[in-house]
Amino acid sequence: MHFHHHGYVSGDPRVQPAAGVGIDRPDELPDEVDVLIVGTGPAGMITAAQLSQFPDVTTRIVERRPGRLEIGQADGIQARSVETFQAFGFAERIIAEAYWITEMAFWKPDPQDPSRIVRAARAVDDELGISEFPHLIVNQARVLDYFAEVMANSPTRMKPDFGYEFRGLEVADYGDYPVTVTLVHTAGALEGQERTVRAKYVVGADGARSKVRQSIGCMLAGDQANHAWGVMDVLAETDFPDIREKCAIQAESGSILLIPREGGHLFRMYVDLGEVASDSRGTARSTTIEQIIAKANEIMHPYTVEVRNIAWHSVYEVGHRLTDRFDDVLPEQLGTRTPRVFITGDACHTHSAKAGQGMNVSMQDGFNLGWKIGHVLEGRAPETLLSTYSAERQVVAKNLIDFDKEWSSLMAKKPEEFEDPSELEDFYVRTAEFPAGFMTQYAPSMLIAEPVHQDLATGFPIGKRFKSARVTRVCDTNPLELGHQATADGRWRIYVFTDAPEAGAPSRVGDFAEWIANAPDSPLAATPEGLDRDAWFDVRVIYQQDYRNIDLGAVPSAFKPQVGPFRLTYLEKVYGAVPSEDIFDTRGLSRDGVVVVVRPDQYVANVLPLTATAELGAFFARILGARKPETV
Repeated sequence: MHFHHHGYVSGDPRVQPAAGVGIDRPDELPDEVDVLIVGTGPAGMITAAQLSQFPDVTTRIVERRPGRLEIGQADGIQARSVETFQAFGFAERIIAEAYWITEMAFWKPDPQDPSRIVRAARAVDDELGISEFPHLIVNQARVLDYFAEVMANSPTRMKPDFGYEFRGLEVADYGDYPVTVTLVHTAGALEGQERTVRAKYVVGADGARSKVRQSIGCMLAGDQANHAWGVMDVLAETDFPDIREKCAIQAESGSILLIPREGGHLFRMYVDLGEVASDSRGTARSTTIEQIIAKANEIMHPYTVEVRNIAWHSVYEVGHRLTDRFDDVLPEQLGTRTPRVFITGDACHTHSAKAGQGMNVSMQDGFNLGWKIGHVLEGRAPETLLSTYSAERQVVAKNLIDFDKEWSSLMAKKPEEFEDPSELEDFYVRTAEFPAGFMTQYAPSMLIAEPVHQDLATGFPIGKRFKSARVTRVCDTNPLELGHQATADGRWRIYVFTDAPEAGAPSRVGDFAEWIANAPDSPLAATPEGLDRDAWFDVRVIYQQDYRNIDLGAVPSAFKPQVGPFRLTYLEKVYGAVPSEDIFDTRGLSRDGVVVVVRPDQYVANVLPLTATAELGAFFARILGARKPETV
């Protein structure tokens, strides 16, 4: 953690000094804001948390509830989300309180007595080692709490504005604040009264029944699977031996997906309630909790579950729906205007809960969008950047729905319908990388380069998330994960992997350092006067040598920027390889050196040889906006 560069910090270093709009931030919702976010679910809160890092951007997030969420519906936290939490600074704490999924057990009818279930197999959750982070289960409300803490500790001192319900909006084609939003107070002395707020941009994170989506003419299209499930979070006494292990239970009388919860006692059950007639008009939703418990006991025979406390329960029918666009730009307007209104999460894609994807994919929607809006509002990028959000995330949502259809269908199958008895567990292992969140690969665009030089860094595929690896920090000899050093601060990362010569010797990396520090076409040249040299671009260097053989004094100054008002040299951007797990080998990096460019949301944007400085400059030239003459 980097602090003291602006002077001695005696308090909690996670609390950043108030700056910009965070100084004397008004408690009341202003009449005009840069960004108005509707809904404090996972998608809305991560968008707000990202935007809270931009001191000069006024962002407010409204919620119709009078206060924080207490009981969340979602609970599955995939490894990609934990990577994201690391960037926001709370992965370690949420890991400590969560339930860890390490294996999944598969229960099926006993061949000797099909009326009884027996454990048929176990599968390791991350058999391929696709992430250094665990697969977690924790209440959605706690995830929102952590993002709220990030916002409160940010320079903008952001916090949710509770007690406002979205009614509608209108978008004008003129004015500094072209989106006019109508809200209504849902609590307090002003309950029932309308309120108007004008915004530059609006983000609808208001769920599957999104009024923001309706206001921009988007429709959810898809199918209803006509299969009902009861879900319950309960405290219970049971003789089922795997009650603290994730289980897929398939019996002659139905199926259960069992998810242990955090805290050592709570667990969740998705209980198969069977087929639902297409003309039932949601009658399955009238199923009582007593009926769900009875069905669970029927499926789990010969084991029993005695429920002693119910934290939450619901009944739902599986549906898979997707909107045709994730913003307010109509198909015939593409290329002629940029979006002003966006939708995220369940507002634009819905699916079953059993694949543990809803909250996870929704948060990646918000992470993708938040920094882009921040860059446009701060003048770092042109407004055309905003069009990449819908283009990138709609493809991800479509792939998710296709995956979830297959997983939901397998979970709903009866044991005798499987051609191969191990089909379910084989699918679980074979597709592990997708639900973990690591199959997303963005297509070439203004943000993603063509894979012309991909062979120089085969372990960092362009368009996919930057997969961390261990290195040693030279200045303090600490071994650490390179990817974990990147925080959700809105900065681009430029990782410079050196050629063979040692630090200080003539080399390609020396020439690159001279260019990036001083050339007019270097991306660093766009950084406004008055800001630290690494304020917009975080440039780090990784040498092939062991840290003991790297002369820190000989490392080019481009990798040791002077920061803060005292112009202190920052030494923590210089790394050496760990001999036992050399990053050049583990990530397929060229020994001739390579530059890996990573977006603020952790996705690899470009891979280039050290000599391709003109190509790197041209890549950023299309992304960067008009240079700001001075800081505000």
